[in-house]
Formats: sequence, C-alpha cells, structure tokens
Amino acid sequence: MIIKNQFSPNYSKKQRKKKNIRFIIIHYTGMQSKIVSIKRLLSLKHKVSCHFLIDRKGEILRMVKENRVAWHAGKSKWKNFNNLNKNSIGIELVNKGHQLGYEKFTNYQINALIKLCLKLKKKYKIENSNILGHSDIAPMRKQDPGEKFPWKRLKRKKLGIWYNSLKVNSREINNKKITKLFFRNLYKIGYRYFHLNKRSKKDIYIIKAFQRRFLQSRVTGLIDKKTYIISHLLANKNKI
Repeated sequence: MIIKNQFSPNYSKKQRKKKNIRFIIIHYTGMQSKIVSIKRLLSLKHKVSCHFLIDRKGEILRMVKENRVAWHAGKSKWKNFNNLNKNSIGIELVNKGHQLGYEKFTNYQINALIKLCLKLKKKYKIENSNILGHSDIAPMRKQDPGEKFPWKRLKRKKLGIWYNSLKVNSREINNKKITKLFFRNLYKIGYRYFHLNKRSKKDIYIIKAFQRRFLQSRVTGLIDKKTYIISHLLANKNKI
C-alpha cells in the first residue's frame, strides 16, 4: 500500500498517545474535485483537515500524522465520547456529495480504504463499533459518507458493524412501542443527540442517519418495522 504525503497545516500541535486513538471516521469531501478538496484541506482560512484522503483512483494521501489531532469531525458524539477529533482518525473519500452530484464510490477507493482501515484497526486496536461515518457522530448536520457507501462490504472484511438477519417473530413487535424501543436501541448502539424519553421534530435527522447506514434504499426518516428490526438486531448483537 503506497501512501503519499501532502501535509496540512490544520492540526493540533500537541501529540496524542496511541491509546487515545479509538475511532475511525469516514467522510466524503463534498466538493467538485480532488484538486478543490485538497486546496480546502490545506487552507489556513478554512481550518479543516483529515489524516488521509483517498481519491477515486484509490490513491492515498496522508495529510496529518496519526499522532496529531486533525480537524475533521467537528461537534460530535458517540457513546460516551464528545468532540471526537481528539480520539479519531479521519479519512476523506473524494466524492461530490449530496449537494454537487453524489456519486457511487469506486472500487479503487473502497479497496484502498479497506486496506488502510485494516491496518489502522490492528495498529490501534479499534473496535468494529467505533468505525463510523460522519453522519453517525454528527447526524444533525452531516450526511456523509451517505447511502451509497458500502458498509456491508466493509463488514465482510471485518470492519464496522452490520446485521445478520431480518427474521423476526412479528408477534413480538407492538407498533405503539416501536418508537421508544427504536431510540433505546440506537442509544445502545452508540448514537446520541436525542432524548430517550421525549421525542423531538429533530429526531428525523437521527432516523435518517441510521437508515443511510443500515437501510440505504429507504432513507425516509420514518420508523417502520424494518428500520426497527435492524436497530434491534444491532443493539442485541444480531440476536432475536
């Protein structure tokens, strides 16, 4: 695996300990091209960066050293962690994103990403439940890497989480309880930015973030039975 260097000035100067690196966060660039994306990530004005960028040909660019904090996650939460920059490695995939013409990720990109993530997972002993998308940790404001990102393919390489089956006894599901149970499941999985016992109009962003990852053909923001069942399987480690 060949990794080229083009270092960004946008990072926290204090070194971090290896044990503090607990997450891999996957993004898309959401910009018109690789050139424009790199320009932004190098810009002192914009103050954003990542550890690695992977272009559509599968070429990997290191932009911040792993022992430094890159500025990629922003305001974010997962499990008991807040503001995940300090505990994560950020990987950007070149893709125009939802605003400019969202593209399917290339095989070259995903193959390179898998090799890189396997290396990082082993090096930092990162749990599968901590390999995440930007929308998982910042669902109120982010959609990336989006519903075209192949999470199931990553799981086949033992990266991230996925569910094993959709078989469930329908008698166990009470429609009146689905919403409450769904958010309990999401909390167990690691999602935040919602109240366990009080619903909000903003909950739709959480539901869509979950669907973008686990029910990509149905990003409706509605908790139907299939959405609930998937949350149940994930929260209970695929057991019914």
